[in-house]
Amino acid sequence: MPYTLIDHTADLGIRVWAGGLRELFEEAAAALFDLITDRGRVADTAVRALAVQGRDRPDLMVNWLRELLYLWNGDQLLVARTRVDTLDETRLAARVWAAGYDPRRHELRREIKAVTYHGIAVGPADEGWEAVVIFDV
Repeated sequence: MPYTLIDHTADLGIRVWAGGLRELFEEAAAALFDLITDRGRVADTAVRALAVQGRDRPDLMVNWLRELLYLWNGDQLLVARTRVDTLDETRLAARVWAAGYDPRRHELRREIKAVTYHGIAVGPADEGWEAVVIFDV
């Protein structure tokens, strides 16, 4: 997987990397839902369009992950995959494939309460792009 976990007192962090910026946002979404459940057991039965805005790339990353986390916390949808269609410094449009939570099929690994601004970073890396995100658990 193109991410690693970061030890953080009372929280959980990830460092995500990808060759391109769109892929970075997609990989961050995958990492979030890998923390919540086994995405391999999530069917991509429902598709939703999402549009997200932010002041800059780090704010956009936080808002993107918050929207995705709301699909779980608010609508009981587990995200199987995402596709970022358009992306610039402050806006993102994407499609999200998800399925409703089924306790017989989906094991919940951990509760993610929120996406935080603490330590948020999104920027170029040696071979593409990298982001650091801390979650409140």
